[in-house]
Amino acid sequence: MRRPVFAGNWKMNLTVDEGLALVDGIHKGTAHLAEGVEIIVAPTAVALYPTAVALKDSHVAVSAQNCHWVAKGAYTGELSPAQLQAAGCTHVIIGHSERRSLFGETDEGVSRKARSLHDQGLIPIICVGESLSERESEETLEVVTRQLDAALAALSGAEIKRTIVAYEPVWAIGTGRTASPAQAQAVHEAIRKMISDRFGDEVGAEVRILYGGSVKPDNIAGLMAQADIDGGLIGGASLTADSFNQIAGYQEGSS
Repeated sequence: MRRPVFAGNWKMNLTVDEGLALVDGIHKGTAHLAEGVEIIVAPTAVALYPTAVALKDSHVAVSAQNCHWVAKGAYTGELSPAQLQAAGCTHVIIGHSERRSLFGETDEGVSRKARSLHDQGLIPIICVGESLSERESEETLEVVTRQLDAALAALSGAEIKRTIVAYEPVWAIGTGRTASPAQAQAVHEAIRKMISDRFGDEVGAEVRILYGGSVKPDNIAGLMAQADIDGGLIGGASLTADSFNQIAGYQEGSS
C-alpha cells in the first residue's frame, strides 16, 4: 500500500524565524501521524539549513524548491543537488508551473534535474500540469504525458519507484479553484497507466502521485478518497501549522 505524502511548498514566503516557528508547530502537530503519513516541508533556500537542523532525526523531511543539474561551477544564484543534500535536504521539487512559466524551465531541464538528483541520492518531486486554455482545448493528457515522458526519460524503473509525481493543474494553483475529485482522479489514473505502460505494472503501482492546486482542509478528504491520489503538494495552506496539520490528518477530520 502506498504511504500518503503531504508536502508543504512555502514558495517565496516566511523569514527564517517565521519558518522555524512553523516547522515547530508542524513537527508537534503531526508526530502522531508519523507511522502512516510522510510529511515534507519545502522552505525558501535561505531557510533550508536551519530548518533541517531543527528537524534533524524527526519524522519531517526537508525539500528544496528547485535545483540546478550541474554539480558546481559558474552558475550564479543556483544550488546543486550535492549542496542541497549537504544542507539537509532529502527531496527537491522540480518542474513546478511557476518555474516553467516565470523562469523558463523546460522539459529537458526537468529531465536533467531528475537525473542529477537521483545520482546524488535525492528524491525528485516532479510537477506536471496543464493551463486553463490547454484544459479547455482538451489537451490535458497530451500536455501531462509530454511533460512526464521527458522528466522520466533518463530514469530506471527502480528510480521511478522512489520518485514522487505531483499533478498540479496550473489553473488551480493559488486561484482558489480546485479540480473536482473526479477530474483529479482521471488525470492521476492516466499518469499511473502511462508509467505502468512504459515501465511495468510494479513501477506504476508503487509510484506516488500527489495532487496540488488550492488544496485545503475542507477538500482534502474528497481528494484522498480517490484510488490514485496519494497525497498533496500544498501551497498557501502549508503556511500555517493548523491548516497543514489538518490536511495531513484528514482521516481524523472525516471520522
